[in-house]
Amino acid sequence: MSDDTSMKAKPFGPIPAGYEAQHGQLVIGGLTAEELATKAGDTPVFVYSRAHLTARVAALRAAMPDRLAIHYAMKGNPFPPLLTFMNDLVDGFDLASGGEMALALAAGVAADRMSFAGPGKRDRELEAAITQGVTINLESEGEAARAISIADRLGIRPKLAVRVNPSFDLKGSGMKMGGGAKQFGVDAERVPALVKHIIAAGADWRGFHIYAGSQALNAEAIIEMQAATLALVSELTAIIGTAPPHVNLGGGYGIPYFAGDAPLDICAVGAALGKALDSLPEDMAETEYNIELGRYLVGEAGVYLTRVVDRKVSHGETFLITDGGLHHQLAASGNFGTVIRRNYPIAIASRFDAGAEEVVSVTGCLCTPLDMLGNQVHLPRADVGDLIAIFCAGAYGASASPANFLGQGAAEEILV
Repeated sequence: MSDDTSMKAKPFGPIPAGYEAQHGQLVIGGLTAEELATKAGDTPVFVYSRAHLTARVAALRAAMPDRLAIHYAMKGNPFPPLLTFMNDLVDGFDLASGGEMALALAAGVAADRMSFAGPGKRDRELEAAITQGVTINLESEGEAARAISIADRLGIRPKLAVRVNPSFDLKGSGMKMGGGAKQFGVDAERVPALVKHIIAAGADWRGFHIYAGSQALNAEAIIEMQAATLALVSELTAIIGTAPPHVNLGGGYGIPYFAGDAPLDICAVGAALGKALDSLPEDMAETEYNIELGRYLVGEAGVYLTRVVDRKVSHGETFLITDGGLHHQLAASGNFGTVIRRNYPIAIASRFDAGAEEVVSVTGCLCTPLDMLGNQVHLPRADVGDLIAIFCAGAYGASASPANFLGQGAAEEILV
């Protein structure tokens, strides 16, 4: 390839570790890309790897303090077979809707291992959570009043925690969930009065949920955020006069999506968190702690396979047109939370071990210029019929994309 052609190429993110080639093709769960497409029955298809999920949870447990529970934030990926598999790997599930509650229950998750967060919970969702015995993370005083009223009508003692809107956020996070005016949680200065009201009403107060941000790769930023969270819990405990039974420290652990991203140093995070937990005041010794992670647990375990249906040249640039697109991979197209579009990790799954030969743009099948899966990427040659892999597709892919846009419909999903 000429130097001129090389200069046209735009970088893409690092392919996660653990993906290999067999007979030249990408292999996941012992099956080649073509075998996976056949197993799914069609393309495009999201493929989720049991081996990657198991290894990720095991590595996280090894890095984190023993007393810290790990919860799966199922908004990252609610695919039912994946939920069932994760139920054996994690200590709890965090939900964000009544629909997710129903999916978790159907997957065999026990209600006492669930917590339910999110603003705008409808009365029927509160009633379902109270009836099932799910912990509700209250987002406002108004929501607390509704939950207590519903519980009184049902004659059930509700499990109520308070989501705190802290004065700080997670530095460098992809989405800031705390600090300043937010639709999430109760401002920290109003929390003690609300907790005292909940206890006085006879509810089963379950503690705090404090979530300051997401998708951070800087260990020091997460360590600082977790230290601030524990300091806030200690301050609130002193004012309330009763230690919280449980504290959800939120998440924020990110994965590398783009060129230049480096994996989060979870060993540094775990070591610092262990010291911080060991240094807590004596009155908080019995409090249980957990982190809730979605993308970090499942993101790198997913691959989106889409087939090339056309190869064309326009004004000297080569385009690979696929049967997939932003209707399944909104984030990879750059239209879900990113300001500047950058390329996700991408490969020619049919020639996974081949060297790069050409600069191409990989698009989906939709009639919009936003439908770009790989913008001027340096890849091996691909022709009609070949499979392309988009990595880091295990979180915020299928369920976070407009599958019905232009009547295209959902992609297949399989767990292998």
